[in-house]
Amino acid sequence: MVSKINKKILLAVSGGIAAYKTAELARLLRKKNAEVRVVLTHAAEKFVTPLTFQALSGHAVATELLDTEQENAMGHINLARWADLLIVAPATADIIAKFSHGLADDLLSTLYLAAECPVYIAPAMNQAMWNKTVTQDNIKKLQNHGVTIIGPESGDQACGEQGFGRMSEPEEICNHLLTGSSSSPLQGKSVLISAGPTREPLDPVRYISNRSSGKMGYALAEAAINQGASVTLVSGPVSLSAPAKTNLVNVETAQQMYEEVLQRAGLYDVYIGAAAVADYSPDQIKEEKIKKQADRTTIVLRKNKDILSAVAHLKQRPFTVGFAAETQELEKYARGKLERKNLDMIAANWVGKESGGFEDDNNALQVFWHQGKQNFEMMNKKRLAEKLIELIAEKLDEKNTTKNP
Repeated sequence: MVSKINKKILLAVSGGIAAYKTAELARLLRKKNAEVRVVLTHAAEKFVTPLTFQALSGHAVATELLDTEQENAMGHINLARWADLLIVAPATADIIAKFSHGLADDLLSTLYLAAECPVYIAPAMNQAMWNKTVTQDNIKKLQNHGVTIIGPESGDQACGEQGFGRMSEPEEICNHLLTGSSSSPLQGKSVLISAGPTREPLDPVRYISNRSSGKMGYALAEAAINQGASVTLVSGPVSLSAPAKTNLVNVETAQQMYEEVLQRAGLYDVYIGAAAVADYSPDQIKEEKIKKQADRTTIVLRKNKDILSAVAHLKQRPFTVGFAAETQELEKYARGKLERKNLDMIAANWVGKESGGFEDDNNALQVFWHQGKQNFEMMNKKRLAEKLIELIAEKLDEKNTTKNP
């Protein structure tokens, strides 16, 4: 008895060294009863041959945009209409740039524009190319267009360097395509995120604040949206544009942030306190500008309400994630905050170092929860946010499973 074919998958291979892995992906997809047709770019043919994929897929491999063998010479339209989904693996920086800008000068880029089915890409490139701002901007454009990004992973690269840019393993890509197990782990979930600094006014022109840029919180909002969540972002003053589909709530002071977060938190599945909230505010706000007179002056400060602890102690509390920026004994202080504030998870990072943290595009995190920890090396904050959201989704699922066996 012949097994029923589950999906028609159009597998496109662009020109990177990871193309050798894609042969295994084709084999795994066929093993899972998917019908596979393969497209190779001319650059891909330098790494792998059409004959290999013809043998693995059982179909002729397409390489030319203008194919006279096709009945109507429109192979790109025929393939696009045939497929249930399109997966590009590896997806090089070049093909990602083409897709994001709508270029169509070869078979694959034209297929992307013609495709009406879901599109997935598995990026693969040198770590410096992946971390380049223009590449991350192109990735963001594709995500906003509905493209699902699989990977990349961190590790050794063919060039001898290490870092993010390795294509995800064929088995992971196969499972992602056929089961959707990791495509939208927060589908149907609601996430509340606080981000950026607060400003505590001294008088009509001065305030106390900190160096937070809001980049991490905004990256977390984008990552959560891409994983299927509905997101509300309560933001202090930043020079950033909120991700598309975000419910943005602008605030300025710690008290305003407290009020906006607390009135919403009990209605959300997850709260991520990524904001750098001022610990203290001036006890009195002068109505007129403070004049420069004495050589020294004293400002009396009062302690602000603890937003994170207040959320974590709600009767109907969300899964609560805190942040800790430390200059010494990072794990000791982070774990102390985790226990003291009744958090589910805390993400801690060093500040005052040569790179990473406030105002930087990169960061590294040590993440702690009651039964474990995980380290994330220095990387672009957007990629770091994706990794942290995946971990939060995993631990949220574990908690819900334990609660409702």
